[in-house]
Amino acid sequence: MSNRTFTMVKPDATSKGYTGAILQQITDAGFTIKAMKWIHLSEKQAGAFYAVHKERPFYGELVAFMSSGPIVAAILEKENAVADFRTLIGATNPAQAAEGTIRKKFASSIGENAVHGSDSDENAAIEGSFFFSGLEIF
Repeated sequence: MSNRTFTMVKPDATSKGYTGAILQQITDAGFTIKAMKWIHLSEKQAGAFYAVHKERPFYGELVAFMSSGPIVAAILEKENAVADFRTLIGATNPAQAAEGTIRKKFASSIGENAVHGSDSDENAAIEGSFFFSGLEIF
């Protein structure tokens, strides 16, 4: 079990002005931000990040969406970070997400679900290192 996880505030949430409120909910839940950046992914960068899904039918749509506007990428720290963050963000489908979760509050659909959260300690490390060098992580 790691004490770090990775998240992105996705283009749908940044375009609607939800970034501050989402980051506030994250820090209110006890997470510390260890690295953060505002970036607009190119299609090539989004494709590389989501390469694990390349054979899935939604891959092209996902890459187009994730390169459609700026995102905020962050590494978060808290005991039991991955599991606690997955609970905080809620189900991928905001209609099925628990009340008070980030996706229930800020997502509009399965495809535009406001935030990404790593699903394992291993993926948190891989995803965090995709966006941040060791010099950028505190």
